[in-house]
Amino acid sequence: MMRYLKRRRHFIEVRREDKTACKVETCPFGEAISFFNERIAKLAEFEIDIARLLGMRNLSAFVGELYGASVIKAAGGLYRKNPHQDGYPDLLVMDGKGRQEWERLAGQLRDKKPFSPFRPGGIEIKATVGSVPSPQWFQKNGLQKPDIGDSRIEFLRGYDWKAHHRGTNNLLGIMWDFVKGVPCITAVFYSHELTQADWGGIIQPREGGGNTTSVSIMTRAGVRRMYEGWLYVLDSPRCREFLDQYNNGTQFQADLASCAIEL
Repeated sequence: MMRYLKRRRHFIEVRREDKTACKVETCPFGEAISFFNERIAKLAEFEIDIARLLGMRNLSAFVGELYGASVIKAAGGLYRKNPHQDGYPDLLVMDGKGRQEWERLAGQLRDKKPFSPFRPGGIEIKATVGSVPSPQWFQKNGLQKPDIGDSRIEFLRGYDWKAHHRGTNNLLGIMWDFVKGVPCITAVFYSHELTQADWGGIIQPREGGGNTTSVSIMTRAGVRRMYEGWLYVLDSPRCREFLDQYNNGTQFQADLASCAIEL
């Protein structure tokens, strides 16, 4: 188990397409960290190095998927995974409106249109491992760039999240790092107030480039908005210091609205 700071914020708001909203509890997002860690520990028992097999980009997507599955388990029926792989959002809220719409769409579960977006609302999940300096910087400073399995927190220079469209909101953004060689959730943030201005212009894939789909990168203002909506953070001085410095804030210096828990 690992020690985290938990914000004393019992509910978050999920905005819907019709401008209404529903409130959901935040506790499952912490319990999901515990489930995530348990599942990662089991995967680490395999002789195959799954992290190296996937590579960093695919591994980050895998971390987001695994955390999302853990939220579904922790919330006890409140969420369903979006049945379409390109649907939006990732987790569909099964309150009264959500269940009614799910039942209405029972014969269309393979169609994208009714699930992108799912009008009763839900939560999108994105994961980031942050960015470190270039290989040239490490070489110039006589240092070794962190490899897959190595902690990156000491060298982090920034972080953001990416989305396929600028209308992404109700975002559960997670940060992760390697701890003792395996992926570990280091922070969980949430905002239901993201606007198009919080996302950069759409970047189209280049022929022969690494990206296969268009993406929008969250702006610094959007990252700051997410930072202000933090829910859980690893009780690590370096992690808290980095997040405060990068966002020019003091959320983790002396936040009296938080308590420490083991997850």
